[in-house]
Amino acid sequence: RIIQEALTNTLKHAGPANATVTINYTDSSIELKILDDGRGPAPAPTQLISGRGLIGMRERVSLLGGDLQTVEAPGGGFLVKAVLPLAGRIS
Repeated sequence: RIIQEALTNTLKHAGPANATVTINYTDSSIELKILDDGRGPAPAPTQLISGRGLIGMRERVSLLGGDLQTVEAPGGGFLVKAVLPLAGRIS
């Protein structure tokens, strides 16, 4: 759901853009990175307040005990990075 929401935000806010999704696993966590090369979020506060995409992602990640970063990417674009613990997984 985090990847879906990040890509939806790219479509809605980035303008013409490409997006890359990277999934990395370790023994203890999974890392999701969604990076686009678009113009980033709209500067108008009304547009940022009307959506719940970033808030919803933050809530989901928090419920799982993870960490979420949502930032303008160096050189342009926007980065969503979630690190989710794999605690309790069956080996």
